[in-house]
Formats: sequence, C-alpha cells, structure tokens
Amino acid sequence: MPTSTAEVPLSKAPNPSLLPERRCSRQLTVPAIHLFQSHHNSSNSSGHYDCNPTSTAAVLLADILPTLFIKLFAPFFIHAVPYGFRVLLCIGSATASFLVVSLSTSVGMSILGVIFASVSSGLGELSFLALTVYFDRAVLSGWGSGTGGAGVGGALLYSALTQSGLTPQLTLLIMLLVPALMAASYYFLLVFPPSFPQWSRGEAEPSVFVGGSPQEYRPLVDDEQEDQETSETTESEKTGALSFTEKLIILKGLLWFIVPLAVVYFAEYFINQGLLELLFFPDIFLSHAEQYRWYQTLYQAGVFVSRSSLCCLKIRCIGVLSALQCVNAVLLTLAVYYQFLPSVWMVFIIVLYEGLLGGAAYVNTFYYISKETGDREREFSMAAASVGDSLGIALSGATAMPLHHHFCSL
Repeated sequence: MPTSTAEVPLSKAPNPSLLPERRCSRQLTVPAIHLFQSHHNSSNSSGHYDCNPTSTAAVLLADILPTLFIKLFAPFFIHAVPYGFRVLLCIGSATASFLVVSLSTSVGMSILGVIFASVSSGLGELSFLALTVYFDRAVLSGWGSGTGGAGVGGALLYSALTQSGLTPQLTLLIMLLVPALMAASYYFLLVFPPSFPQWSRGEAEPSVFVGGSPQEYRPLVDDEQEDQETSETTESEKTGALSFTEKLIILKGLLWFIVPLAVVYFAEYFINQGLLELLFFPDIFLSHAEQYRWYQTLYQAGVFVSRSSLCCLKIRCIGVLSALQCVNAVLLTLAVYYQFLPSVWMVFIIVLYEGLLGGAAYVNTFYYISKETGDREREFSMAAASVGDSLGIALSGATAMPLHHHFCSL
C-alpha cells in the first residue's frame, strides 16, 4: 500500500506556502502587453471617454483561450503524463513567455508570448490542483494564498521596477527569476510521499485528509447511476483508473461548482477588462495609467486576502458570491454610462470588494470539492473543475470587447 502524506513526519511535512503558483506569468505578461499596445495604438481622448481603442479584453482572450482549451480536454488524458514532466513544461512555457514578450518587435510576437504564458498557466493550475490530493487538505489554503499573493506581488513588482526607470523589456527579463523559483520550489523544497509517481505513470494513493469524517463526503457520482453504468465491472476495475464514462458522470456532478465559479469570474473580468479603464477621474493627483494600476493592485489585494481566509471562514454557497459579483458588474456598468460615482475612492472600495468575492469563490470551490469527493475521484475532480474560472474569463473577454469599443466610440 503506498504511503500517504499523513504518514510523513510533521517535521518533514510540506509547507503549503512552498507550492508553486501559476499567476505570475499572467500578471506580469498581460500588463507588459498592454503597455506595448499603448505605444502602437492612439488613445481616444477626444470622445466622451479617455480610453485605448484596443480593449485589454483582446489581450485577455489571447491569454485565456489556450488555457481554456487545456482545461477542457487535458483532465481526460493528462494522468498519463507524470507530474515531473508537466512542471518542466510549465517552467519552459513561462520562460518562453517572458523572453518572447521582452524581445518583441510587433503585436503579433507579443501575443505569441501571451500564448506561452497561457499554456504555462492552464497546465500548471490543473496539475497543481490535482497534486493537492496527495497532501493534507491544509495545502489548499497555502495554494490559495500563493496564487493570491502572486497577483499582488506581480502587480506591485512590475509597477515598482518600471517606475524606478527600468523599461518593460528589461523588467520582464529580470522576471525570468520567476520560473527559476518555481523549479526550485517544486523539485527541491516540496516533500512528496515516498511512492509519489514523479517521473513515472504509476499511480500513488491520494492522501486521506487528516481531520476528515465520513459525514463530510457527498459523492459526485450518483451511486445508482454508477451501478447501472458499471454493473459488469469487476471489483479490481472499480479501484483502478477512472473510465471515460465515469469521468463524464463526475463532470456532470461538478457543474454545481463549475457554473457558479464561471459566473463569478465572468462578472469580475467583465469589470476588470471592460469597465475599469473607463472609470477615469481627471482632477486628482493620479494619472489615468496610475488609476488603472491601482484598480488592478487593489483587486489583487482583495483576492489575496480572501484566498487566504480558509482558516477563518468557509462559504459553501458559491451561488451567493456569484450573485453579489453580478451586482458589482451591473453597478459599475451603470457608473461608466451615467458617471455618478463621486470619486476614485469609491471605485477603489468596490474593486477591493470585487477581489474579496472572487478570491473567496475560488478557494471555497476547491476546498469543498476536495471535501465532498471520494479518494478515487478527487484528483480528476480538482483538475476538471479548474475550467470554471477560465470559462468565465473567456466569455467575459468576448463580451467586454464590444462594450468597451461602444463606450470608446461615444
């Protein structure tokens, strides 16, 4: 019987904060692309709004569509690729993204760099979420904090380096330290279960979480439906790898998590990529670019705080968070059109609140998936459910672009 993480001595237990995170390449590459585009596109300051004719949603789509493709299909076959090779691919893609964008001489080349970042992000997120099943459930809190902190750290570090006088190109070359740190944290700092299949296709036994109880488990696979589908399946097959049919059944049960998560991300990225650039207050000490950077930084700060909140607060009903985020999107859409918000400080508060809702929805979704799935289906469930945020982001990009163009034309 393979050894679970629960059997690893506490002195050698993995520190959740050491889990590699997957947001730095996106958080640093997309602002760099936006700055690059701003040098190639004229700003529409003669109309009703001071905005860039090319919405940041266009770059967002280039960033999210490869991730969405990976998350839609990879969970059905990625188990055949050992984790060690997956992480190498993530590191290589992240490195390529920084190099291509920093050396870019055209928008097309910059978009290629964003695509590399997207591959690293998509493959990394579903792989690391699936990887958490081999550790104690507390690692999910570390994962949430790491991804949330990467957003804040990436935004602040990029702004600090560029405002200190460094060019965006040189800043991105310096940020090649990020994939190097990812490699060091994964291959040298994490302590894996002894039988963990790092470089082989063999299957180790996922961890049975400490502190769990039978009452916490609510199977995503309906027992009667599973019995009908597998009536001729032998007992040994039932304890082996999931079949394609079983994965589809599990995916159907995961919709209760995926749909609310997608709605939350649709609303918040609709705000971030379609509306925030249009919420400009000209008579204050911050320039338009500085206001936009503060919007993004405060949003990331909210995400970081709420993704780190599992130790204090757990929210089972993700649908409530989805509804509240949609209220934010409607409010800010009306604010852009009617311009009734009195100051930038009101927008700062709303954007911080937006980040709190988004981060809480993300970390609680995966916490309850890990809690309510059986050992055999948990690894697939964690990877498959990660499509929710990417689906919402992709839909928001497609919706935000025409809205942004409409406002810019006024």
